[in-house]
Amino acid sequence: MTKLARKLRLVDFFALAFGVMVGTAWLVVMDDILQRGGPLGAILGFTAGALMLLPIGYVYGQLVRAIPDAAGEAAYVAGFFPPSVSFATGWIVFLSYFLTCPFEALAAGRISGYLFPSLNRMELYRLGGRPVYLPHLALGLVLTVSLTWLNYRGIQASARLGKTTTFTFLTLVGIFALAGARHGHAANFRPLFSHAPLISVLLVWQVVPWLLGGFESVGKYAEEASPQFKESSFYVAIVLTILAGLAFFWTVITVVAYVTPWPMLQTNRQFPTAVAFEQALHAHWIVDLIMASALVALLQAFNANMVASSRLLYAMGRRHLLDARMSRVQPQNQTPSTAIIAVGVATALAMLLGEAGLVPILEVGAVASALGWMAGCAAYWCMKPKLRGRVAAVFGLVVTTLMVMGKVLPMVPGHFTRYEWIAMGTWTGLGILIRVRRDKADQEPEEKVTMEKASA
Repeated sequence: MTKLARKLRLVDFFALAFGVMVGTAWLVVMDDILQRGGPLGAILGFTAGALMLLPIGYVYGQLVRAIPDAAGEAAYVAGFFPPSVSFATGWIVFLSYFLTCPFEALAAGRISGYLFPSLNRMELYRLGGRPVYLPHLALGLVLTVSLTWLNYRGIQASARLGKTTTFTFLTLVGIFALAGARHGHAANFRPLFSHAPLISVLLVWQVVPWLLGGFESVGKYAEEASPQFKESSFYVAIVLTILAGLAFFWTVITVVAYVTPWPMLQTNRQFPTAVAFEQALHAHWIVDLIMASALVALLQAFNANMVASSRLLYAMGRRHLLDARMSRVQPQNQTPSTAIIAVGVATALAMLLGEAGLVPILEVGAVASALGWMAGCAAYWCMKPKLRGRVAAVFGLVVTTLMVMGKVLPMVPGHFTRYEWIAMGTWTGLGILIRVRRDKADQEPEEKVTMEKASA
């Protein structure tokens, strides 16, 4: 059986995991983050979320060392729970990775349309009151085909793009952050909280699973680690990703709140963050720089999530949780070719939903990440680790339970609306349909053998 190429080093794991974590959401929802918590509430919310993720990161570091399987959480729970639980876990985790692909494909059109308004023409239809333009879809489709082809070529090509985009993006962020620091005022931070302090922190903490999720994707690339890669480096890559993500959001939240009074970010204009910088610096070049940063982040996120989601599909196919054809590996490139193409095709189709259709599903993606972490912690507890491991697993179970409850309980601010429940129900129903058909396909050969034995 052809195996995946083993080429990845520590820097590759970090770049891909950071790419899964940080895309264009920081630009699209920064105004929402500040409206949720205010500057200090947002910083405290992210800090609390990141600190709570570190023990979960420890659990994942141990899990990847013990079970270096691209199926990730689906593989971790397989040794202790029925196949149906393994499938459900893999299916919900796949959602958290895959959704980013069409989201970033559509964001390419939205950002390009902001820079070049002539692209905001030829409206095809509207969903949720938002227009879907032909040039936007065409640009997203070109990007989807290009990254599908790049991933098909081999993990080295994907990792090279991941490193290039990640470090270019961090450099650009540093430049516009320094530029903003020279044109702001400390008075703009007030009020420090948007609501009561505790509520402000809670409202931001709720979105941390979506905005800081991605560190666990290290496990999806584990089978492609270089032969010289040390097992302990899995945990190093996870911690680096969490801390780098926290530092990034600290920086962006602080500098955005510094350059403009953050309550003024309540605007119907696109990308209010870029508008705030333009007004503070009285120059348009800063907008171009921020948008360039967003386009680079878009590429890194799209590429990294395509790698993670295709590896998960591949490994689930190998475990017969999905169609076995998903486990095909291209002999020359040593890539999961069928899974990569499946992700590319599904991305192109999901783009047709437009931003209005994808936003509720992205909210579900935050819960999907938390459920995946919960499954990983439960599996690690079942492995009966030493005291430190048991404490980390229990802590992870408590934190992830709170994360899920914070989105599904109606009495908690920021809970699911009916649109998120519809999205969750649709994805669950699709998973049940696939699982039933898979079970039926597995039973047919067994019934055929039984009938042949009976006739003999």
